[in-house]
Formats: sequence, C-alpha cells, structure tokens
Amino acid sequence: MRKKTIGVFAVTLGLLSWSVPLFAHHGTAVFDTTKTLALKGNVTEWGWANPHCLLQFDAKNEGGQVLHWIAETQNPAEMVSLGWGKASFKAGDEVTVTLMPAKNGKPFGRIKLVTLPNGKTFVTVKEGLTPKEVGDSSGGSKSENYPK
Repeated sequence: MRKKTIGVFAVTLGLLSWSVPLFAHHGTAVFDTTKTLALKGNVTEWGWANPHCLLQFDAKNEGGQVLHWIAETQNPAEMVSLGWGKASFKAGDEVTVTLMPAKNGKPFGRIKLVTLPNGKTFVTVKEGLTPKEVGDSSGGSKSENYPK
C-alpha cells in the first residue's frame, strides 16, 4: 500500500511540474512595461474569445506608414466585469488605443485603455474601482455601459 501511495504522489508531482510552464504565458514579460503608446486608428477586427480578447486595428506610425496592430486584453469573463462586450467594437470604428508595446518592436501590445470618439472609455484594470464605478466617462447611466 505504501509503494502505491508513493507512486501516486510521484506521478501527481510529475504532472504538476510538467503543467506549470503552460501558465507562464500569462505574465507581462513580452511587453515593455516602462512604455505606453497611444495609437489612433480604425478597428479591423474585434476577437471576443478565450484565453484573451484581441483588438486588431490599423494605425499610422511617425513616418505615415499604416501598421496593423494586434492588442490583447484579459479573458471575456474579466472584460465583462469592466463593461466590455462582444459588440463593443466593429470593423471601421475609430479608436484610440493606449497600450504597453511588445519589447521586440512588433506591432503587438497589451491594452490599458481604449477611447472612442464620443469620449467613452474602456479600461482593462479596475485600479480599486468596482465595475459599476468604472462605467462611462461621459457621466451617463451606469447600466447603459454593460454589454447587452
């Protein structure tokens, strides 16, 4: 019986140590957390899916060249609690995206904030606020800010 218990323990420990690297990609190591870029562009695609929602948009760089950016957020469950939804963006929408860029210089980043032309903002971090307090920056009814 003791050998069986030790065997089960060893297998469990082995599986746990093997699975830890699977969770490693959820850090911010790929992003330059010391930099923040604000990019004005047009949405090309809004991907509402696990494990991360992806906002794809085209924005001009300093030289006037259009770059296709891909910016990620957290998972949909977390984003709903912040007022985001599947229909928050559609292709062609004008957006200003504030993000942490990738360290390698590629047009990829982690979204901190998205602002629409009407002033509505979408945040990705609660920073001590409850989702009801995050709401619309224009001061409208809080219930209007949650996904339908």
